[in-house]
Amino acid sequence: MTKENIKELSLEQREELLQVLKNRFEENMNRHEGLEWSNVQAKLDANTEKLWSLHEMERTGGEPDVVSNDKVTDEYIFYDCSVESPKGRRSVCYDRKALESRKKHKPENNAIDIATEMGIELLTEEQYRTLQNLGNFDMKTSSWVLTPSDIRDRGGALFCDYRYGKVFVYHNGAESYYASRDFRGSLRV
Repeated sequence: MTKENIKELSLEQREELLQVLKNRFEENMNRHEGLEWSNVQAKLDANTEKLWSLHEMERTGGEPDVVSNDKVTDEYIFYDCSVESPKGRRSVCYDRKALESRKKHKPENNAIDIATEMGIELLTEEQYRTLQNLGNFDMKTSSWVLTPSDIRDRGGALFCDYRYGKVFVYHNGAESYYASRDFRGSLRV
């Protein structure tokens, strides 16, 4: 493994990220009522490999925050909570198959590969709706969501946004991409 492929943060990067995450956690208690930062930090300290993924979420504009705690698995769940779709991941088609199918004007990358490289997963439609219960997101942008295989097998992919006080789920050809469309991710720690 080359040095560039090592997914580790320096001590300074870890400390800076933890401070950003702690501040966001404390400023947005409505997203995680009943949870305590000390417990989240203990989980992060025990799973430092997840910090790299959170750093990537932050670096690309996702503003990750804790949205829940899975009591069965004892994991904290982070979502991208930026008001609009993360700027550092826009103008991407849905997946590699869609990217390869484009003959002209190919985007630089695709949502599934970026998420995999970051160590996160695209939000599902259900998770996207859960996110919208915590605030108003994607009022000017839209986000690809994990698409069921029966839709993807037919060439389509799903995306969501929030307009007129409602969550809308739409479809597009998976090869399409727009300057205002990205994806939101989730990470379990």
